[in-house]
Amino acid sequence: MKCALVFLCLCLALSAAAPANDATIVSQSSDVQPDGYKLELETSDGTKRTEEGILKNPGTDNEALAVKGAFSYVGDDGVTYSVSYVADENGFQPEGAHIPRA
Repeated sequence: MKCALVFLCLCLALSAAAPANDATIVSQSSDVQPDGYKLELETSDGTKRTEEGILKNPGTDNEALAVKGAFSYVGDDGVTYSVSYVADENGFQPEGAHIPRA
């Protein structure tokens, strides 16, 4: 569960570090449970985010948070960029048309 709190704090910190604009929240929902969470967010500037986290192996030495989600935003160039990702014991694994592949 400590891992979940660290990840959630990191997400909040990154959100707070984003540049200020005049976007407003169009819709927002979240469901936080002891073994996971779900969230959805959409803003007036076209940004969208969905995410789901599940606690794997709760109460053991192998306890880990597995997260999958997606977000999209309109860049300064007017192009909508979309990223889907998985974050688990194998690290953060983003995918998107604009992200180079190894």
